[in-house]
Amino acid sequence: MKQALFSFIIVYLFLSFEMQGQIPTKQTHEREQLWLGYFNQTRLSNHWGFWLDLHYRLTDHFVERPFQLLVRPALTYFVSDNFRLNLGYAFVEHYPGKGLNTIRPENRTWQQIWWRQKYIRFQTLQWIRLEERFNRKVVNDKLQSSTTFNFRLRYNLSLFVPLKGKDIVAKTPFFIIMDELFVNFGKNIVYNYFDQNRFFIGFGYQFTPHLNVHLGYMNVFQQEASGNKYISTNAVRLFVFHSLDFRKHDQ
Repeated sequence: MKQALFSFIIVYLFLSFEMQGQIPTKQTHEREQLWLGYFNQTRLSNHWGFWLDLHYRLTDHFVERPFQLLVRPALTYFVSDNFRLNLGYAFVEHYPGKGLNTIRPENRTWQQIWWRQKYIRFQTLQWIRLEERFNRKVVNDKLQSSTTFNFRLRYNLSLFVPLKGKDIVAKTPFFIIMDELFVNFGKNIVYNYFDQNRFFIGFGYQFTPHLNVHLGYMNVFQQEASGNKYISTNAVRLFVFHSLDFRKHDQ
């Protein structure tokens, strides 16, 4: 019995080492980027409005070459001032890496639940977004007519703390911390069900009731399709948030 147990342990250890040798080692690549963004939320009536955000991202030593361009409009349904639903479209251009020339386009449709909660000393903003992503294929630096498709689910939680007073009103500086988790799914997803995580920390300033700016540091940790390759992006992020309200108010 002891001999059989000893033999089993030896075989188990041997197979364990063999399997570890066959598992690809984790590889992480780091890069520096600059993310610029503009967000607009426009309200046309008590319940209807639209959303638009525009992004331009640079990479390699923050500003060496373009990385990505994104345009994302949507229709907004205001359930209340603090609870909204979105139905939208996005167009993305993924710029090529060094030595390559082909820009890869992506089309997305997306749906979102957005809600905000205010507390005595801080407020939170959360949203859940589902994306349907249609990516054109690039083979040997040539754009193909075929596309790949997958779903992606995103959850964002942001915390805002005013640095003076109890509320974020005009002329108020504030502190921001945010985390957003991305999860892939669909038949084309094999290894990277976890897509990426974005963590942001920074400061904001509320210029007017309808205009504020965020500036800070963001880390993006992303898993590539191979499953054992990761990218850690250290980014400076500058976002402008602008809201418009065209409702007719009682005089």
